[in-house]
Amino acid sequence: MIPERMKRVNEACKEALGEILQEKIKDPRIGFVTVTSVEVTPDLHQAKVRLSVLGPEEEVETVMRVLERAKGFMRRELGQRVRMRYTPELRIFLDRGPEVSERVQSILQDLAEEGE
Repeated sequence: MIPERMKRVNEACKEALGEILQEKIKDPRIGFVTVTSVEVTPDLHQAKVRLSVLGPEEEVETVMRVLERAKGFMRRELGQRVRMRYTPELRIFLDRGPEVSERVQSILQDLAEEGE
């Protein structure tokens, strides 16, 4: 179970990174990106950032490469927005959960239409 303090840290980082992606990163290759979750380690040295990216696979790969290069900038901005003893090193991962959920929903809808 995650302590309440860590939940607050994770949520604060998630909100801040979402704002940074929307307001500060001006790269035109970045389309619709959503921060789905952030998990900061208890020692505050690392953060797993899960992102959902909408678009074709080639665009998703491009966005992930761009964000990988922008990690230093994002970390610096995060340090300015969220007061912590350490600003965690960001580890960025693609979250395919929303895509999988959409695909399952589509399959269920197709099955329901076939049954009618």
